[in-house]
Amino acid sequence: MTTSSPARRRPFNAWLHLAMLPMLITAIVAYLGATVWTFALSFTGSRMFPNSEFVGLLQYRRLFSSDRWSLAVENLAFYCVGSIVLSTLVGFLLAVFMDQKIRSESLFRSIFLYPFALSFVVTGLVWQWMFNPQMGIQAAVRGWGFESFTLDWIVTQEYVMLWVIIAALWQGSGLIMALILAGLRGVDEEIWKAARLDGIPVWRTYLSIVLPMIGGTVGTVLTLQIIGSIKVYDIVVAMTRGGPGLASDVPAKFIMDNIGARANLGQAAAASVVLLLTVIALLVPYYYFTKQQKSKRERAK
Repeated sequence: MTTSSPARRRPFNAWLHLAMLPMLITAIVAYLGATVWTFALSFTGSRMFPNSEFVGLLQYRRLFSSDRWSLAVENLAFYCVGSIVLSTLVGFLLAVFMDQKIRSESLFRSIFLYPFALSFVVTGLVWQWMFNPQMGIQAAVRGWGFESFTLDWIVTQEYVMLWVIIAALWQGSGLIMALILAGLRGVDEEIWKAARLDGIPVWRTYLSIVLPMIGGTVGTVLTLQIIGSIKVYDIVVAMTRGGPGLASDVPAKFIMDNIGARANLGQAAAASVVLLLTVIALLVPYYYFTKQQKSKRERAK
């Protein structure tokens, strides 16, 4: 059996780095460049088209004094907490169910993962049709003779965000199940044998022993959900278009409306910067905490 020498590997590595150069340039220009440009634009009075009129923090003052922005942030906070908690819980329970070596596991896994294969637009439209009082479940049940049946949360300001959360739960819990299940399958079988010998209940083993062992997987799941929740847009537009009124408005829709219909690029840029800083403020402490935990585990070894 022959192995390639370091001298032979160097040309290959050089070509590999060269092949990755276009992707690196694209990342720097398209992502970093666009971020810097958006940040600069937020200090200008740009309307329909970008301009260089410097207005300082005026766009940020207008943003934080906007009732619509405040409502959008409140809706986003409610959506983030509700969708992340429920999706993680349901995904974990589904993963535990699948981890019992059930029959037809592949079939169940495909069923649970199927919603994730759909776009958020398709999911939003399907749920909008189902819960539209004029043509959905309410209309069907009333057609069967139950005239007093009411299921109109999607057009009720107090409850519309609950339907958005439930639709997102249906869409995303399958992926969470798959990720957590992969972590569960990586747990050493000896752990389970020792827990059974000690008489520890199965539910206690999952919560007290297995769950801390797959902390990295759970952290990845939470990170993906935080990022996805903060930038939520498609499902809201498809289901409610931000209504009724502004009851389901979210920051991403606020930004897109200012870019398009309201023709206020400066305000949209300021909102985008605030949204980006929010993501950074949430993720940086998490990564610092996980790094500290990893360092403690390495020192303990």
